[in-house]
Amino acid sequence: MAVAVVAMPATTTAAATPTAAPASESAGTRSGTTGGWNDYSCKPSAAHPRAVVLVHGTFGNSVDNWLGLAPYLVRRGYCVFSLDYGQLPGKPFFHGLGPIEDSARQLAAYVDKVLAATGTDKVDIVGHSQGGMMPRQYLKFLGGAPKVNALIGIAPSNHGTTLSGLAELADKFPPIGDVVDEIGPALLQQKEGSDFLKKLNAGGDTVPGVKYTVIATRYDEVVTPYKTQFLEGPDVKNVTLQELCPLNISEHLAVALVDRMAWHETANALDPAHATPTTCFS
Repeated sequence: MAVAVVAMPATTTAAATPTAAPASESAGTRSGTTGGWNDYSCKPSAAHPRAVVLVHGTFGNSVDNWLGLAPYLVRRGYCVFSLDYGQLPGKPFFHGLGPIEDSARQLAAYVDKVLAATGTDKVDIVGHSQGGMMPRQYLKFLGGAPKVNALIGIAPSNHGTTLSGLAELADKFPPIGDVVDEIGPALLQQKEGSDFLKKLNAGGDTVPGVKYTVIATRYDEVVTPYKTQFLEGPDVKNVTLQELCPLNISEHLAVALVDRMAWHETANALDPAHATPTTCFS
């Protein structure tokens, strides 16, 4: 039962991640903030004309989830921002737990803040786990589509999870569901077949005008089966890392926190005109 509660789509502060690195000079005007991201003086360059908004997963936060990927993108010349969302009283540091509808409204306000600071019309969004799925609520129901060029989901819970069958316990044993819901409403909202996901996915996975990329690993033990992460529709690219490198063994957390293949695919999706092949050596 504890596994069913703790292992819902999540990130963790305990995973080993690279130390944030300083920004490169190519990233535009900066004030030299620690790690080089969440610098509101940063102005997107001609090469990378949109800011990147990073959206953490369940139990994650705006720093720990991105200690590797954020500096990776900053060094490549992007203005990078990350938000906290889904906070609940008495639960510091571990966010993404509140109702997903409310989290999407937080994202909407944050995107507007980034657009105002950078003076641009659109952002690109990169999210992990719930953070790769929740922005679709913003795009579909909160008018976000005109403000977003691309959504890149790393191990996103787009169609929910069976949690390798454990999620069914919440249906068969209501007290378990009550405990999970007490921890955070977003947990049960990400269960396969939830009312939230039925509404989100009704009428199609995508909205016009937005490019979608899903980066998945076959060894995902949290969002299962892993192919439920994939989207259908125009302007969709679904990537399974093991099809690019059979030796890749990343699971749900590692794929976002330390997997340079996933980071390379993210960079390709952000700048497809200059994409290079992703290999075991990426």
